[in-house]
Amino acid sequence: MKSFFIGNKEIKLPIIQGGMGVGISLSGLAAAVANEGGLGVISCAGLGLIYRKSPNDYLNNCIYGLKEEIRKAKEKTKGVIGVNIMVALSNFSDMVKTSIAEKADVIFAGAGLPLDLPSYLTPESSTKLVPIVSSSRAAKIICDKWKSNFGYLPDAIVVEGPKAGGHLGFKKNQLEDESFSLEHVVPEVIEIAAQYKDQKDIPVIAAGGISSGKDIRKFLDMGAAGVQMGSIFVTTEECDASTEFKNIYINAKEEDIRIIESPVGMPGRAIDGEFIKNVQNGTEKPKSCPFHCIKTCDYTKSPYCIIQALYQAAKGNMKKGYAFAGINAHLSKKISSVKEVISMLKADFLTE
Repeated sequence: MKSFFIGNKEIKLPIIQGGMGVGISLSGLAAAVANEGGLGVISCAGLGLIYRKSPNDYLNNCIYGLKEEIRKAKEKTKGVIGVNIMVALSNFSDMVKTSIAEKADVIFAGAGLPLDLPSYLTPESSTKLVPIVSSSRAAKIICDKWKSNFGYLPDAIVVEGPKAGGHLGFKKNQLEDESFSLEHVVPEVIEIAAQYKDQKDIPVIAAGGISSGKDIRKFLDMGAAGVQMGSIFVTTEECDASTEFKNIYINAKEEDIRIIESPVGMPGRAIDGEFIKNVQNGTEKPKSCPFHCIKTCDYTKSPYCIIQALYQAAKGNMKKGYAFAGINAHLSKKISSVKEVISMLKADFLTE
């Protein structure tokens, strides 16, 4: 596995740990992956629930929580640390400004097109900007908008396919369609990135359903500079989720992983359970909304409060929440260290 660069940041091991909220990938997991040479990623989703410094002030608690998580990660590693920020978050702007001010190495922005992301950069900022897309069309739109409006091109592009966990940038009927598969879309996005080669080298990172060293080799051979992996790091000692949450992965069978409708307006992939069944029965409708965490969410029409559900799950209260998971999450069989997971991936990468 060769190293690659995101701007001037060398990623010695071409593995980006996916940002997983609420409270799944924080400073503990991110620092552990960074210490192995990969790129560790803090998810900023829902930090105002985890950090309750100011009562009834969710938005300021999010800012405080992100500062704390970046600080903690930097204390634990000299490696590369990123922040994952969903464009759909109502506090997207605050989270971007905070990440840049706290000198996060990279911002990954998905769940919507981050068309104004470069506008937040200051002359002294060192943070690199990486959009997450699910199509070559989205990659092209972002590159052209950033270039014409800000004179800036992405420092890398993550291509997330339909086998990913969490929110998916596809319609439900596209998830099984081969023309939308990661194997199909990655070469298309590599072609888009190549159009700007004379201005900037834009590495392409493959994501979604990648769960083995052989998968990594397949996408690197295809021309990707690296891969993003999330689910494989959930069942690690350093993952910031509760043991109960990790055990949901370990005990999951292949048929338990299903597509759900998220209040965000996108399909999502999750592990089935009691809470999801209650949602289908209409018994989890929120009575109020103290957070307004998602721009498009209207709690009066929402089947459940997603941020509360993900927060409760991370704490281990699976009666009140559920676990997002990639298509291969059921392959996890035990809790290991990040070092052991990386060693296993390296060995598998070299196996014919």
